[in-house]
Amino acid sequence: MGTGAAGDGDSGVGGGAARWRGLSRWFLETPVAKEPEAEPSEGHPWWRVMCLTGVDYFSTLGYQPGIAFLAAGVLSPVATLVLVAVTLFGALPVYRHVAEESPHGRGSISMLQRYLPGWPGKFLVLVLLGFLATDFIITITLSSADATAHVIENPFAPDALRGHRVGVTLAFVTVLGAVFLAGFGQAIGIAVVLVTVYLALNLAVVAVAVDHLFTSPGAVVHWENALTARYASPLALVGFALLVFPRLALGLSGFETGVAVMPLIRGRPGDDPAHPAGRIHEARKLLATVAVIMSFLLIASSFTTAVLIPPHEFQPGGRANGRALAYLAHGYLGEGFGTLYDLSTITILWFAGASAMAGLLTVVPRYLPRYGMAPHWAAATRPLVLIFTAVAFGITILFRADVDAQGGAYATGVLVVILSAALAVTLSAHRARSRRRLPFYVAITAVLTYTTIANIFERPEGIKIASFFIGTIIVTSFLSRATRSFELRVEGVRLDARARRFVREVAASGHLPLVASNPDDRGRVRFPEKERRACELHHLPPDQPLLFLEITIGDASEFISVVEVTGRQREGCRFLTARSPSVANAVAAILLHLRDETGVIPDVYFHWAEGNPMLALVGYLILGGGDVAPMTREILRRAEPDPQRRPRVHVG
Repeated sequence: MGTGAAGDGDSGVGGGAARWRGLSRWFLETPVAKEPEAEPSEGHPWWRVMCLTGVDYFSTLGYQPGIAFLAAGVLSPVATLVLVAVTLFGALPVYRHVAEESPHGRGSISMLQRYLPGWPGKFLVLVLLGFLATDFIITITLSSADATAHVIENPFAPDALRGHRVGVTLAFVTVLGAVFLAGFGQAIGIAVVLVTVYLALNLAVVAVAVDHLFTSPGAVVHWENALTARYASPLALVGFALLVFPRLALGLSGFETGVAVMPLIRGRPGDDPAHPAGRIHEARKLLATVAVIMSFLLIASSFTTAVLIPPHEFQPGGRANGRALAYLAHGYLGEGFGTLYDLSTITILWFAGASAMAGLLTVVPRYLPRYGMAPHWAAATRPLVLIFTAVAFGITILFRADVDAQGGAYATGVLVVILSAALAVTLSAHRARSRRRLPFYVAITAVLTYTTIANIFERPEGIKIASFFIGTIIVTSFLSRATRSFELRVEGVRLDARARRFVREVAASGHLPLVASNPDDRGRVRFPEKERRACELHHLPPDQPLLFLEITIGDASEFISVVEVTGRQREGCRFLTARSPSVANAVAAILLHLRDETGVIPDVYFHWAEGNPMLALVGYLILGGGDVAPMTREILRRAEPDPQRRPRVHVG
């Protein structure tokens, strides 16, 4: 009895440990930090992928007309025309260029990082990721808040819901997080259905509203009278429309998502994987189509809602606040159709949050872990889902699930991301010396710069939220990089034919000694003499063959690299040379590689460095140099726990 009980208890403990390990593996699985590797001929037709972009872009129709009227009043249709002009003649050309230069979904941020290498480029990426996080997180919270508005304002909704706007919004965010924890598949198929139904319902509402304008022309006359009474001349009207345009800028959302999903688009069978012309062509078709559809709906919805809806209904607490087209659907097509429209809007708004979450789960692992600026678990989906859901909870509570209050933060994120794209294509055109494109892109960048600055001054809450994200990302990133700096940080070591021959010749003696050599010694030191002194200093036999190991620091801001080792001969001495972001990590990786290739445990010999050890540590973290010997020893200790198999580090 007693033995059996003990056995059951052990089994329970073991089973509990196994369950915990299984839960841990499940929680940390699903890596998402992989670059797209699909063949150009694989994927989906462009129009299906357009629907995935459209759940973000088209869903803004749920709240854009209402926000436009609050910003510009009866002038909102004219201000929307400015928005459409910037969309078609600004954002669209910019992102067509981004699609050409970034056909694998890395987007405009990677273009800027490519044009601004080193630490300035990395810092810029972190700042832009902060704004991108603002864009995507506010997409989740604002869309959920607007979905809540469509729920509680529906005439069939229980009255008990009306006082729980924040709670209902948090429920939407919770369901979104739960879906991504479970695994989010078949997104494109769902998006096609949602977008098709939503666009069809919006076209029906707009058509009925336009028909009502024709049968009741007095409403248009009343709107014209209000417009002319407020603005004395067409010039004043256009000038004020330009001034209020930045408040409508959230209607530009969706373009960055359009290039991010490019790897899902099917190209042509003969496409070059490095530059798939067919995929680029189809992506440009996607961007143009989505921009034209949205431009038409923006103009039609803005005009019909501004003319047909009483102004007080747009105000907070009004029945058109955050749901202007739904107001028209209920008013002109009946409560049944209006409820169907509400359900479609609620669903696509919720799915817009899903699109934003998918964007975050794609972008963050693509940059931060690769830069060493995030823990290893940041390359898995589920931990990030919990973090992003928690942040969305905080934003929802902070803004009390108010659609209008979040508009400024959303517009700030959208505008900075589009401005970064405009700046990237401007730099690209400048480098290509394109006299035709460059002035055009400079003008677009200037317009977007004005719009962004004006929006920040008009609604500073956006930059405050973005600053929180930027500060958090920068602090967390550099702390993570510091704690991960003693990782091996090398994806592979490759030796050329001469380097392999040198290694075989030296290892044939049964020993594999390497002497660290500073690249600055070239031309200043006689290497045969240095080889002789190294043998004396480290008590090596005079006839012991040696290899000099010379590492040149490349871009120290990079975290992970492949080390290419080249064999060279100088003054009769054999050299292994390589370039790497960090000397110590490259030395450690090469030693481990040589051990595995030859079966001989290598020895590496250094001289003690002069100077303050704390400054040397900072030099290692930022510049990739520092006091190489102790750094190499620590990296080897962490990479190889068995002292008998660990390459040996000697300092004299």
